[in-house]
Amino acid sequence: MHGFETTDSTPLAPHSGPWYKGMTRYHWFVLTVAALGWLFDCLDQQLFILSRPAAMDELLRYITDPDLRREQASFYGDISTSVFIAGWATGGLIFGMLGDRIGRAKTMLLTILMYSLCTGLSAFSVTVYDFAFYRFLTGLGVGGEFAVGVALVAEVMPAHARPQSLALLQALSAFGNVSAALINLGLGLAEDTGLPTSPWRIMFCIGAAPALLSLLIRRQLKEPETWQKASHDGAVKKQLGSYTELFSHPTWRKHAILGLLLACSGVIGLWAIGFYSPDLIRQVQLKPITAAVYAEQIASAEPERAEMLKTIQAAVAAKKTKDLTVEQKALKAEIDKKIRGQLTVPQSMTSIAINVGAFFGMFGFGWLAQRIGRKPTFAIALVAAFISTAVVFWTLSETWQIFVLVPIMGFCQLSLFGGYAVYFPELFPTRLRSTGTSFCYNVGRFVAALGPLVKIWLNDVFKGYGEDSIRYAGVTMCVVFLVGLFVLPFLPETRGKPLPE
Repeated sequence: MHGFETTDSTPLAPHSGPWYKGMTRYHWFVLTVAALGWLFDCLDQQLFILSRPAAMDELLRYITDPDLRREQASFYGDISTSVFIAGWATGGLIFGMLGDRIGRAKTMLLTILMYSLCTGLSAFSVTVYDFAFYRFLTGLGVGGEFAVGVALVAEVMPAHARPQSLALLQALSAFGNVSAALINLGLGLAEDTGLPTSPWRIMFCIGAAPALLSLLIRRQLKEPETWQKASHDGAVKKQLGSYTELFSHPTWRKHAILGLLLACSGVIGLWAIGFYSPDLIRQVQLKPITAAVYAEQIASAEPERAEMLKTIQAAVAAKKTKDLTVEQKALKAEIDKKIRGQLTVPQSMTSIAINVGAFFGMFGFGWLAQRIGRKPTFAIALVAAFISTAVVFWTLSETWQIFVLVPIMGFCQLSLFGGYAVYFPELFPTRLRSTGTSFCYNVGRFVAALGPLVKIWLNDVFKGYGEDSIRYAGVTMCVVFLVGLFVLPFLPETRGKPLPE
């Protein structure tokens, strides 16, 4: 017999009182450390997303034609995103296996050190190629941290507190994303007053700080008792973290493949669509912010400078900046810096709005999944993600929509990731929990890595629509959220059941 039939399938006894009742100081310590590891992990991801346009623009500064440079920046930004996601998937496979073989705590230490230090290296990039290489290395560490963290929390927490603890672990990642948006906003506004280097480079230096968390992990964090027992069992030890074992057992193989397909809906949807919403708002706000900055500068300038600014503004509108004099180009560069600083405001606010919604969505998934089951909750979340994302990409243009539509999209999209944190550890036994969870969550990123490339193709298909090409591409790709609906009927319902052993 296989799957949950190999364990005690008796439903867990109902628990009275709040979910956190009975948790010890060590339970809270483990949850805090795992949450901080994932929070800083997400900080790194969001720093990359928000700094990507500015980084690409600077690294391609040798291209003098502004329109060509903008086009190439978008292209290489998509390429670096694909490389980062591919590194994430690769790291997930490697470190997920190590998490079962050498322990959760040791592997978490390695992943945090890796993504922190390589994020810092990204600040010293000189070309788009070494930037992409550093992002690949960062992705290796980022990919391994999630599976190890959720396996650790799932095995240490009391059974009655496990779903809410895992949902809270995922929900707290929103604070990392919001922190990145605030850093981006602060540095963007400070750019106009003068900084020692480009804001995006400073952002990546800040991203190296989480390495300090490794000191706490090394000194205080213990391996879960269930893993220690499995690692000392001679009959089982050879199977710890074994992909051969994962795929030779029919039940674990089924859970791995179907879990992977379920993860693909959310992962591709987020990285190929959702995380481009700050880029979308930056694009639609470019014209009004440019007009506002020029109007402000012209109004406060001396007559001669004001006339020069009007000439530059006309050349920008007509896309004839090549014809500007050296002096006019220097003044344009000064104004461009002010425009970039102003653009960080709607971009950062969009990121914050997504993650405010995400916090409630991810924690809400755990709450609802405990009441109606994992599978019905996933079905609701997938449909909601499809509808909300399509609406945002089709309509987002006004500032007020950032505070209304974008949080709803974040709630729906990111609730899926709360579900992955709760559900995937419940599909695999202790000896394969990190390996199986990482396989589901991270291998889908190899597919997701193609998402930005598909976006490049769709942008080209819809090129005739001009600035609206990103809208048509985004709405088209929203169909990926519906893929998970076809997988759910074949997966088990785990509500109220013990972890398989």
